[in-house]
Amino acid sequence: MTAGQEASRAAGGIACILVGMLFWVTQDGLMKSLLGTFTVWSLICMRAIIAVAVLGPLIALLGQPYRLFTSLWPLHLLRAALSVSGFTLFYTAFPFMGLAEVSTIFFSAPLITALLAALFLGERIGVRRIACLLVGFLGVVVAIDPAGDAFHWTALLPLLSAFFYATSQVMARKIGKRETTLTLGFYTIAFSALLVLPMSYLLNSIMEVGPDLRHVRWDWPLPTWGQLPSLLALAAVGLIGYLLLTRAYQIASASLIGPFEYSYLPFATAMAFLVWGEVPGWHSVIGMLLIVGSGLYLGYREVQQDRGRAELPPSAEAAFVPTAPVGAIAHASDIYEKGREHDIRP
Repeated sequence: MTAGQEASRAAGGIACILVGMLFWVTQDGLMKSLLGTFTVWSLICMRAIIAVAVLGPLIALLGQPYRLFTSLWPLHLLRAALSVSGFTLFYTAFPFMGLAEVSTIFFSAPLITALLAALFLGERIGVRRIACLLVGFLGVVVAIDPAGDAFHWTALLPLLSAFFYATSQVMARKIGKRETTLTLGFYTIAFSALLVLPMSYLLNSIMEVGPDLRHVRWDWPLPTWGQLPSLLALAAVGLIGYLLLTRAYQIASASLIGPFEYSYLPFATAMAFLVWGEVPGWHSVIGMLLIVGSGLYLGYREVQQDRGRAELPPSAEAAFVPTAPVGAIAHASDIYEKGREHDIRP
């Protein structure tokens, strides 16, 4: 590949991920707006049904190496349970916190994933990375501001969401090399649609859901014809965002693309201000800077370690975008890798 072609792919990958982030922020903005009418459960379920209706025929049409049936479904089911738990906690925080604050705390997920990967996958983590993780988690504490007068227990929800999401990402690293990204996404979304039913019933059975938590009550309102366009838009922007992120990691290296995922935070802050007039407090801004700085440094260390090695094709491992339906797009797309084995080029 010539230098010009590499530059073109890099520019294309950056463009894809930036536009993909805009779609993700738009999706979460729609979710925040629709929570006044629908519950978290119903929105997750309806969004998943629409996405599965698109992904299922697409996988069947593409054929090998993509597949609709897999023997790894128990792992997919467990990962979906972790993912939908994370989604629910993330959205549950919306009525209590600004979009920028929720997103800032959630972006501790890459830091948590690095820690879990070191503990359970045996990935090496040196002194510099440990220091970087400590700074990042300090940023989380600053963003939550537990000693502040405005602190509310709901500030812990996006942190718990990040933990569940990070755990699902560690599982994705176990599954990723044996499944294509589309199959991984299909099963995560499909199982999520099924799991919200028992989860919502169980939650409402074991605790009394008060007026402040009415968006997680056992309530499944049927959409009117006038509400259908908003629900279709919710599913469409989410799916398009996912496809753009997938494409970005297919055509450019993960070390180049990864840092641009943090563009979600300024996009979310801008949307929150323009749509709802939300202005993040100083503790949220400082926490955001510490978290983003730590995440970027972790990515920089990955690049330093990879220098001198043969470049690997981009693979599906971990996109830390809030509520990403697949959440597994970092280091190398197994779609691209298997395509190379079959002499296929994306």
